[in-house]
Amino acid sequence: MKKSKLTRSNNRVIAGVCAGLAVRLGWDIALVRLLYLIISIFSAGFPGILAYIILWIVMPEETDFQS
Repeated sequence: MKKSKLTRSNNRVIAGVCAGLAVRLGWDIALVRLLYLIISIFSAGFPGILAYIILWIVMPEETDFQS
């Protein structure tokens, strides 16, 4: 089974980072968003926000055609 490339998803709330991670891991998108929220709250928010912004910049946007 070929793993999909890590990309930001078009199924987005803000930038598609959590949805892209969920697709790559094969997890439910809502679960990944909930886990991100919980981790961000318990880490006083800043590290979670910083990680999200970094992933937003680093992860390429999903295209309609995948090779």
